[in-house]
Amino acid sequence: MKDLRELVVQYLEEQKLMQLCTVGQGGQPWACNVWQASDADLNIYFFSAVNRRHSLEIENDARVAGALALPHKPSDKYARGLQFEGIVKKLVDPEEVKAAHELYENRIFTAEQIHSFMANPEKLHVFYKITPKKFVLFDTQNFPDNSRQEYEL
Repeated sequence: MKDLRELVVQYLEEQKLMQLCTVGQGGQPWACNVWQASDADLNIYFFSAVNRRHSLEIENDARVAGALALPHKPSDKYARGLQFEGIVKKLVDPEEVKAAHELYENRIFTAEQIHSFMANPEKLHVFYKITPKKFVLFDTQNFPDNSRQEYEL
């Protein structure tokens, strides 16, 4: 059997664009796309403007879910993807911001681009950290007999 943790790491490294779901007032879910980077502990980081709907909703409810679909098309023999649920927080501690910046730099944006986003008061961007509780892998290539695998942290 394939090591689920290794596959989660591989999926997070391979796919940069993530679908993020937040919880709005009254429990109304919201989905958006954000660029992601992850660390060795499987925490997921994204960078977003503080005035976006998902950023505003995070201020009131830290529960999130997300998905990363690895590139494939309907005619492909295999499909691979990753879903997760967890808790998110806005990073304010300078050391945590620095660590997120280092993960993001040159994977997603250049240092100059990140600095520009963080310095623009009209479209202020900050880093967020997701601490996943559970991953669900959908992988018909590595698990053809049971393509849905759960990995809990």
